[in-house]
Amino acid sequence: MPENSSARVALFLPDLRPGGAERVMLQLAGGFYEAGYPVDLVVVHAVGALYDEIPPGVRLIDLKASSEYTCLPALLRYLRQNKPRTLLSTMILANWLVLLAVKLIGLKTRVILRAATTVSRQWRSSAFKKWLERLLVHLLYPHSDGIVAVSQGVARDLISYAHVPPGHIQVIPNPIISEAMLQKSLQPLPSSFELSSQVPLILSAGRLEPEKDFPTLLRAFALVRRERPAQLLILGEGKERRSLSALIEALNISTDVQMPGYAQNPLAYMRNAGAFVLSSAWEGLPNVLIEAMACDCPVISTDCSSGPAEILNGGKYGYLAPVGDYEAIAAAIHSVLDGEKRLPPPEWLEQYRVERVVAQYLAILGF
Repeated sequence: MPENSSARVALFLPDLRPGGAERVMLQLAGGFYEAGYPVDLVVVHAVGALYDEIPPGVRLIDLKASSEYTCLPALLRYLRQNKPRTLLSTMILANWLVLLAVKLIGLKTRVILRAATTVSRQWRSSAFKKWLERLLVHLLYPHSDGIVAVSQGVARDLISYAHVPPGHIQVIPNPIISEAMLQKSLQPLPSSFELSSQVPLILSAGRLEPEKDFPTLLRAFALVRRERPAQLLILGEGKERRSLSALIEALNISTDVQMPGYAQNPLAYMRNAGAFVLSSAWEGLPNVLIEAMACDCPVISTDCSSGPAEILNGGKYGYLAPVGDYEAIAAAIHSVLDGEKRLPPPEWLEQYRVERVVAQYLAILGF
């Protein structure tokens, strides 16, 4: 049992589907528990492939609601019964919910919001919804006890777009690198995956969603494939699978591209890849770039808002290409495969060490 039994930490998530924000929250939950605090992982509905990755010792609270829009009564019950000392939330709607819930009950729970992406770039189905989102972030976020922005770019976006007071924001990177993570990267690849020692592997990973802009990567790979043998592996699942499959056929690269879906251990692929490519239109702080760098995999990324330029030190530790520029990405892939790698020194990656980041979070949480 943790030593600080009266200092319960709660972390709030919509679900446990694979994603960067979800993985970070699980990593933080485990770090808080190891630091001696009782931890509740509160989820709207406990579904998703990350269910099996909940850290030992962390208590799962399943609100069993159909969506974030219907979970407020269950969330209020949890808060009344457990009265956590601190509450950490991520994702915009979830952040609004916890602020509302704590205010409704009148708890003294310290609420910290995590901003994981550039709000201005978040897609919404109408101009009104986008305007309302901006207004609510502007009005509600300052009522929290603090905001963690995962990058300087995310912080600047909150300030300039939603007019959140700068003094209310602290930049803390994501907790990515640990000895367990590095050991996991050394595990063998699945027997079902055949890796040719003669053909370099180009790797990407992420949800098959518009913001990841995998069409640009596919067009870049098609250019590379005209000049040299190569294979492309995209790990992840999402609603764009059908359109991406159609584009693969249209580009005539189907024999060299695989999209096997969600991978339990993408780190093992990073350790064996010739290059990792991120083609996103926007990000917050893309964990996959940090993971690839920690696995000694050369990185190529779009210079999107925000995160990649910060992670790659302005292109010193990896290649940066303009968003949507498949020719520039193809040229960078050629450079890496020709041996022109830009790898970071170990000390650069220390800022993403789990222990270091957890300590920063505990400080803003009030411990």
